Amino acid sequence: MARPGGQKAAGRVRLQAAPRADGPRAPHERRESCVAAQTATPGVRDQEIAAEQVHLDRVYRRLEEKITEAEFLMHDAAQRGHVGTPGALAERDAQVFRAGVRLNRLNNEFEDFLFGRIDLLRGKDGKKGPDGAYTSVDPADDAVAANGTAEIAETLHIGRIGVLDSDFAPLVIDWRAPAAAPFYRSTPVAPGRVVRRRVIRSKGRRVLGVEDDLLRPELTTGLPVVGDGALMAALGQARTHTMRDIVASIQAEQDLVIRAPAASVTEVTGGPGTGKTAVALHRAAYLLYQDRRRYSGGILCVSPTPLLVAYTEGVLPSLGEEGQVAIRAVGSLVDGVTADLYDEPAVARVKGSLRMQKVLRNAARGCLDMVQDRPSLLRVVAFGRRIELGEEELAEVRRQALGGTAPVNLLRPRARRLLLDALWRKTGRRFHDAELAAEERQAFDEDITTETDFTAFLDAWWPLLQPRGVLTALADERRLSRWARRVLTPPEVRRVARSLRRDGTSVHDVALLDELETLLGAPPREKKRDLDPLDQLTGLDELMPDVGESARERAERLARERTEYTHVIVDEAQDLTPMQWRMVGRRGRTATWTIVGDPAQSSWSDVDEAARARDEALGTRPRRRFTLTVNYRNPAEIADVASTVLALAMPGSEPPRAVRSTGVLPRYEVAGGDLGADVRDAAERLLGEVDGTVGVVVAMNRRAQARGWVEGLGDRVVALGSLEAKGLEYDATVVVSPAEIAEESPAGLRVLYVALTRATQRLTVLAREADLPDADGVPDLLRAD
Repeated sequence: MARPGGQKAAGRVRLQAAPRADGPRAPHERRESCVAAQTATPGVRDQEIAAEQVHLDRVYRRLEEKITEAEFLMHDAAQRGHVGTPGALAERDAQVFRAGVRLNRLNNEFEDFLFGRIDLLRGKDGKKGPDGAYTSVDPADDAVAANGTAEIAETLHIGRIGVLDSDFAPLVIDWRAPAAAPFYRSTPVAPGRVVRRRVIRSKGRRVLGVEDDLLRPELTTGLPVVGDGALMAALGQARTHTMRDIVASIQAEQDLVIRAPAASVTEVTGGPGTGKTAVALHRAAYLLYQDRRRYSGGILCVSPTPLLVAYTEGVLPSLGEEGQVAIRAVGSLVDGVTADLYDEPAVARVKGSLRMQKVLRNAARGCLDMVQDRPSLLRVVAFGRRIELGEEELAEVRRQALGGTAPVNLLRPRARRLLLDALWRKTGRRFHDAELAAEERQAFDEDITTETDFTAFLDAWWPLLQPRGVLTALADERRLSRWARRVLTPPEVRRVARSLRRDGTSVHDVALLDELETLLGAPPREKKRDLDPLDQLTGLDELMPDVGESARERAERLARERTEYTHVIVDEAQDLTPMQWRMVGRRGRTATWTIVGDPAQSSWSDVDEAARARDEALGTRPRRRFTLTVNYRNPAEIADVASTVLALAMPGSEPPRAVRSTGVLPRYEVAGGDLGADVRDAAERLLGEVDGTVGVVVAMNRRAQARGWVEGLGDRVVALGSLEAKGLEYDATVVVSPAEIAEESPAGLRVLYVALTRATQRLTVLAREADLPDADGVPDLLRAD
């Protein structure tokens, strides 16, 4: 994959630029002189923190009152159990459940529970919304005096849930409420009524700090401005191995996506670092807030990898939502299956292709013929004599039964009926009276179907097939070759059969299992717990959680039991294969959708085939499209390097604009004889330079090696394959051999682009000979022309 003209470097070279003291400042860092003149002194900062502490204390006192109310409701509901009537018991259980949910929510003290404040001018009208805040977006014509002075008419505090005082005035506005929208959407260009926007940092019940943005610096209001701006403060925080919500730093273009109407399909594109994943999760919380009844059927969020699921699963609980959203890796969408393997690219391209539909259809029906010890004779006794169906007659019955279009397992009743028809004809019974004939036939069918010999024959002759069994049958190269005739080439057959003979399940196998479940017809699911008869009569078995079951366990159980959802969110959608799109589509047949992705980061080679499968999954639903254009993750120095690869991977693509510059250039090194030692040295050095996490990204075939290289360095370091890096971010990354990553698949350059855009602060690139590094250690693929 290296470009011609690269120069091979000898030995080991290190290059790093010192931070630029006079480096360019990002647009968000440039402040107007009038804002700087109002910037608060340290004493004023303490005063502002103290003022916010007073308000937060008031909020928690009110929360304690609400907790007491919820506890009273639970106690009152428990007393209803003494009545003893079914109606009273049902009412009691429902009230206990509602009160318990409310109490659990109130008892959760999130970090940054109260995180925002906006100070607003008087609006055009005096109308208030249901949350107690004024609804006007634009200021009144006389809100600003001729001399440029103005009074603050309303102050709103923004938090994770809404809190009203005893007079129903808003102490805290829920971040999803319409009144909170100006906190996210107002800008210096279009401030609306907002004069000052403040982000409040707190932990538990203690305010730690505030960061202000003055959106109307031309006005004289007497408001002090503390800090350098909320966004830049948030971007500078160290990363951990779990995603933080961005509720305090959502930007205007992100907020438009989060609050977009839910009808039909919302498509969101954006490059690395634009916040696509966070926006998708915040959108799930927003939809539940807006229409909880509609989305109580469940929201499914599909992530590309288990690593990304683990990284993001804490976001929704921190936003006050838990239990209604299932976040699942694409390799875990089939109940009872966990995929822990990755197929080599050549095999993945076959398994992900729509060609596998025909192969699996042939296999689903062909497996009936390969049942061991399949009986070739059916013998029953009727009307005092023995009746038999031989091998040829049974084969004809099977051909007739398979002429139906239903799934194979669901054709079993049809086969049973055809067997009875064939046996009845063998009796030779004739009746002139149609009513008598019908009675005789009914009696005959009842007698035959209650015989143990007949039911045993049917079980052996037409067994219920399982998806796993059919997939295992495909591991036999001769069978697969027969079922894949004129669909797959002989080399493809060999590779696929070989991959299915190994232990474990690959990510791409999961979509095949799901397709087979559709082709075979899933047997009825058994109830996993005994239900009280009263619960079944009242429907409370669906409302009440299992005793001792945590909210997370309940969410996981409901996710397993659901087969369809009311809203489906697809994260990193550009990576879904056509077969995976079919699998996800089955879970959202009647759902609304949110799809986020970036074509420039796609690891799937045939994007046109994937687009056709996506369109089939979405059907004719109208689509609303958004584009995120700002890179909040990477500093400009790292984004510029990644843009070099983007130009090779997708010529003409426009990278997102980085909002900050650190002055620290990426570091380039050339590996010596011991690659593992060099990787470990680079990771150790970065641990000393950043406060957060360090990711080591390697080609997929080096994953196991890389984990050994960094063993013992602590929890802050993680080694992962290039395909596992999707959606993740680290304070610093080590990208090992760009050429190896680029050459591992036809989409390798796009995968390399992803690897280079994971770091928020520092990037180290470790080159090998195949990278053709120049004298400064810069790999050929990363050199700008």
